[in-house]
Amino acid sequence: MTDIDQIQINFSQDQLGLLNFILAFILFGVALDLRLKDFKRVFLEPRSAFAGFASQYLFLPLLTLGMILLFKPPPSLALGMVLISVCPGGNISNFMVHLSRGNIALSVTLTSISTLGAILITPLTFTFWSSFVPQAQELRASIYVEPAQLFQTIIQLILIPVVLGMATNHFFPKLAFWLHRPTRILSLLIFVGFILAAVYGNWENIQNYLSLIFLLVFIHNALAMAGGYYIPRFFKRPVVDARAIAMETGIQNTGLGLILVFNFFDGLGGMALVLAWWGIWDLISSFALGLWWNRVHPESVEKLKS
Repeated sequence: MTDIDQIQINFSQDQLGLLNFILAFILFGVALDLRLKDFKRVFLEPRSAFAGFASQYLFLPLLTLGMILLFKPPPSLALGMVLISVCPGGNISNFMVHLSRGNIALSVTLTSISTLGAILITPLTFTFWSSFVPQAQELRASIYVEPAQLFQTIIQLILIPVVLGMATNHFFPKLAFWLHRPTRILSLLIFVGFILAAVYGNWENIQNYLSLIFLLVFIHNALAMAGGYYIPRFFKRPVVDARAIAMETGIQNTGLGLILVFNFFDGLGGMALVLAWWGIWDLISSFALGLWWNRVHPESVEKLKS
């Protein structure tokens, strides 16, 4: 069985270009529903926004390091887990928040800011948090990432499509309204297809390490959602806000993570496999949790706590 740290998933320049375009299209579709007021809500709901950002940018990376120290996964899997923890919220999180009777406005705000903030936050925080993974030092040293090229790629993948989507919404609202539903459906299908293709193309490697990857992702994702729920509850935030933050913490934009792996980490197999499986599992776990919460009205939970 091939050492997972030695597995590489290589793409041609044309294939990488297609993957980059797919992610840009997905984010353009997400941005069709974004407005400037979504960013202003941070000032209207500062405590909920603070709890959300604390959950995403502090709790999740610390949880990830704790799991790495506890389970001691192979270095490439550990780096993949760290990359997951610093990716922005996934594009399906808003739908899952709606399904779970959560605060959709807060979800959109957190997704919007984390997506735009990923231009700086993702590369900087990955560099910072991955430095605390001792067994990955040798692997990190063998992979040189040119910061300027990384920032340029993320600007192309995130800033440009998001600005175009928001501009379409602002200046051509009828066109944005007409494009919104088909683009969202197509984006979801493309994203799921992209993840399934990544899994299918590496099924032999996934089979060899499925038990380890499944266990890591299952526990990682479950604890992320649990922390995302109880952190805002600790800050006395409403149940609807806690449900939104739980989804935002547990659903990550693994499409961005995978493209970064293919573009800048030599298609490192362990990173790609854990990201691809997370991309599948967070759809399953968030949908199941959303259905459960949909049956339990937030007001009934508030009454039980009072």
